[in-house]
Amino acid sequence: MKLKNLLIALSFILTISACKKSDVKPDQGEPTPVTPPVAGTPYIPDNSFKIVAYMPSYRDPNVVTDVKYKMITHLFYAFLSPNASADGSLMALPQQTRFLTVQQKAKANNVKFGISIGITTGVTEATFASIAKSQTARANFVKNIVTFAKNNNLDGVDMDWEYPRTENGNPNTDYTLLMKELSDELHKINKFLSAAITPAVYTSTNKDAIQSEVYNYVDFFNIMQYDGAGYDSSEPLNHASMKMTDASLNIWLTTKGMPKEKAILGMPLYGKDASGSSIGYRDIESSGADVTLNVATVNGKTYGYNGITLIKAKTQKAKERTNGIMFWEFSHDSNNDKSLIKAANDQLGRTY
Repeated sequence: MKLKNLLIALSFILTISACKKSDVKPDQGEPTPVTPPVAGTPYIPDNSFKIVAYMPSYRDPNVVTDVKYKMITHLFYAFLSPNASADGSLMALPQQTRFLTVQQKAKANNVKFGISIGITTGVTEATFASIAKSQTARANFVKNIVTFAKNNNLDGVDMDWEYPRTENGNPNTDYTLLMKELSDELHKINKFLSAAITPAVYTSTNKDAIQSEVYNYVDFFNIMQYDGAGYDSSEPLNHASMKMTDASLNIWLTTKGMPKEKAILGMPLYGKDASGSSIGYRDIESSGADVTLNVATVNGKTYGYNGITLIKAKTQKAKERTNGIMFWEFSHDSNNDKSLIKAANDQLGRTY
């Protein structure tokens, strides 16, 4: 009986052992760890005080000394333009060698470098309007601009559409769509978007074209507070008087509600005579004129311009009311101690 019970127990143990072995899976090695997806770095806007300058392609970069780059924070090469066909394609960049020279100098001095998209021969404001109105052309335009910015290692892009106009008295929603789409794509690759805009002091079809919604998409606005000869009857030749600056800031900041951190006060580095002819500040300064004033006679012609005293006053106003200053254009300034950009830096107490 005991033998029979022992055999039954042994049989039961062997059966259980066989079942356990059949449940064991072949060795498949250590499991492969799952790598979580890397989250995209969110775009963080730069809200520091800016000193912006433009450098046109038709200027020789060698006329600007290297130390002047230390006096600015942002530099735009002007201009890259859309094709007149208005299909969203871009024209060839003018003066590629100059572009590379200016970019190299900017990078060497920790200046943020970008391209300004603007008008050139054969291209008009109507070209921009046609592109913005077409969903296909607009998408192509945005794609080509972003590709250019990526391929050329730019820090950002400036949209210099002069100017979007109201549509039947209403803001230009095509402009809004263009700036939103361009902003979205540039911010995805951590590049900023700025816009050059009207001073808005004149009654026109562009004064009210920009919706406040656009403030959400653009990192900063370069307000072109110049080319307004006759605006101030007390200084009829001064095309960029303080009166014009005050009026422009009141419109954009107060009436139109632009955030202070997005407003950049634009100033000219050139003068104009009664016929509208221009002269660079460097030529006014080298003529021996008193550059603390806002009027000078050079070669028998009298020009209105912004002298050192006015530039300092505007810079102080910018410090109080806006988040930066802008100059058109870089090569017009002198390279000595009477430089207007230097005067602005001195007013800010900025080292360079």
